[in-house]
Amino acid sequence: MIINKSDFGDQFVWGVAASAFQTEGSINSDGKGSSIWDEFSKKKGKIFKGHSADVSCDFYNHYTGDIALMKSMHINNFRFSLSWSRIFPNGSGQLNSNGVAFYDRVINLCLEFGITPWVTIYHWDLPQALQQKNGWANREIVNHFSEYVSFCINHFGDRVKHWMILNEPMVYTGAGYFLGIHAPGKRGMDNFIPAIHHSALSQAVGITIAKQLRSDLEVGTTFSCSAIHPHTSSEKDIKAADKVDALVNRLFVEPLCGLGYPLESLPFLKRIEKFMRQDDEKALQAAPDFIGIQNYTREVVKHSYFTPYINSSLVSAKKRVNEVTEMEWEVYPQAMHEMLHHFSKYNFKKMYVTENGAAFPDTVSDGKVHDHQRKNYLQSNIAELLKAKSEGVNVQGYFVWSFTDNFEWAEGYRPRFGLVHVNYENQKRIIKESGHWYSNFLAGIS
Repeated sequence: MIINKSDFGDQFVWGVAASAFQTEGSINSDGKGSSIWDEFSKKKGKIFKGHSADVSCDFYNHYTGDIALMKSMHINNFRFSLSWSRIFPNGSGQLNSNGVAFYDRVINLCLEFGITPWVTIYHWDLPQALQQKNGWANREIVNHFSEYVSFCINHFGDRVKHWMILNEPMVYTGAGYFLGIHAPGKRGMDNFIPAIHHSALSQAVGITIAKQLRSDLEVGTTFSCSAIHPHTSSEKDIKAADKVDALVNRLFVEPLCGLGYPLESLPFLKRIEKFMRQDDEKALQAAPDFIGIQNYTREVVKHSYFTPYINSSLVSAKKRVNEVTEMEWEVYPQAMHEMLHHFSKYNFKKMYVTENGAAFPDTVSDGKVHDHQRKNYLQSNIAELLKAKSEGVNVQGYFVWSFTDNFEWAEGYRPRFGLVHVNYENQKRIIKESGHWYSNFLAGIS
């Protein structure tokens, strides 16, 4: 099936995405404070082969070339995040003017090139100073986050008109405060439950603050999601899949739109009542102008007696299918179609796909980078997006994750997601086969 940009209409938004910690490097430069990922990366055995993001893609020093490259590829929308600890080194209080000036330069250069900035306020890199006060598990975080949001909107809102409050709260609370495999490396329900509630409160409060401060902004937030399918048609597997779906796909979106937490499917969440205060149910609600969904794959789930709290376990994609990505995720483009319909039932004003992409091995030869698997993945996912749109789903944009290869959290530099290959030794950029395809697609060249 040949798909053209024109099939989506003139108003459809096409872009690329990145995040501060994964690309910027310069972790100690110009007054930046330490983040939880700076500290977590120093711990032995936490990151693949001990990789660190101290330099990464060095976007802090290479942003001019990267944004120029973006423009040369006909990419007119750039989603990136602000580093909280680059702006407020201690999370609150004293402002770092050098950090603010850096983002001023990035935003102004985007606008100079005719690239629209889409800014994520929080993409996982909590200031370490706030983690020393228990981070997202401490209710004080809501006040600190409110201060941070207010500054960002007041300072950058004259130029940045599209804002995302949080990036994938289910992932950073689950992996960082329950499983301990991401920063800050905390484990257990005593950390996870309050982190959920304070993130959900911050999500709603952030949206409300941004919309109150400026009426000329489009404000939303983003959710990770996966299609969740039962392994068999047995009642136990179906129930297991429902629990995982509630955890993965419903936990943060339903409180936002006034449905509360999915307690019926996840009885362990009743523990959250301990952290609820008067009027919190109302405070969890907000009216975003859009939501961003971030889909990569599906998961197949079976009943498990041995998994606490949810009695469910994932059936490894490697055991089920032939084609998996370097993250060992199933290549299942139909999940895009399914998830767009799933989130459309919440009746938000509009949706964007704010992340979609895949990590596959790159073949570098004669100064070219071949990655036909990534190109095929993007084409098939965009086809599923078009199908959902043609069926009436109000999706109005799509951002590829990611523009360049980058530091992929606990996986380090092993998986490459970029449209642009990065040689981490000399910082040379090479547009990949998938990047050339996307560039031609955006230019209207078949």
